[in-house]
Amino acid sequence: MTLHAFDDALQLTAQGSGQYQGLTSPAWWNMVGPFGGVTAAVALQAIMLHPERLGDPISLTVNYASGLVQGAFAVSAQAVRTNRSTQHWLVTLSQTDAQGASAVVLTATAITAVRRDTWSANDLPMPIVPPPEGLVRTHPPAGTVEWLNRYDMRLVSGPIPSRWDGGAASPDPALASLSQLWVRDDPARTLDFAALAALADVFFPRIWLRRAVMVPVGTVSLTVYFHATAAQLRETGNGYLLGQARGQAFCNGYFDQAGQLWSAAGHLLATTHQLVYYKK
Repeated sequence: MTLHAFDDALQLTAQGSGQYQGLTSPAWWNMVGPFGGVTAAVALQAIMLHPERLGDPISLTVNYASGLVQGAFAVSAQAVRTNRSTQHWLVTLSQTDAQGASAVVLTATAITAVRRDTWSANDLPMPIVPPPEGLVRTHPPAGTVEWLNRYDMRLVSGPIPSRWDGGAASPDPALASLSQLWVRDDPARTLDFAALAALADVFFPRIWLRRAVMVPVGTVSLTVYFHATAAQLRETGNGYLLGQARGQAFCNGYFDQAGQLWSAAGHLLATTHQLVYYKK
């Protein structure tokens, strides 16, 4: 049976306690190295596979120290503190450099927790938008990065500029970098925490929308807060998620963007923030 492309990218071979070996997948290639979302998912997967894991993820922060090159990589996932209901994790991903030495290309911290039934509320309701079935699927132009073919995306608002003329998408700063889209894995796949972590990075860089100038960019740090329980993810199944993102501040080579992911039923599954480097 052929593995789903996402599961293939997440394959890790245990090499010892919390030590794993993986291999980059050409199906997820970006401009330089793999798509950052799938790399974040690999870091989380190392935790999910750990036999001493307590609970489910509630937060993940990934810092991209360098782009991965094609080939093998090593992952280390260690619980640095375990409390009654929370567990704190440190993850590193390394590759052998040109001199034959092991070099860290990614560091991550995460928290897993045993959730307890308590009062809960959603103060950020899902925007009212057309359903995905009534929208045309966005197909990436031929010759663009490969990872875009791994998702079924249906844009609601805020497309990538059709003209790179330096003009903002909207005169209103609150809307100039706002995008909304429906998205799910292609082929469809039942949602889990690793897939949700990857989906948190599907938003194209806000500076492209804000300025309509295709400047070089690269994510420096990505944080995902998981608001969904494992049961809610199972209920979501392989359905579409509504994603929304907007930029917040652009300053001297770095900007941040915030995003949200809702299930079609209106559950806020995850919120995300990332810091992105841009070159003028």
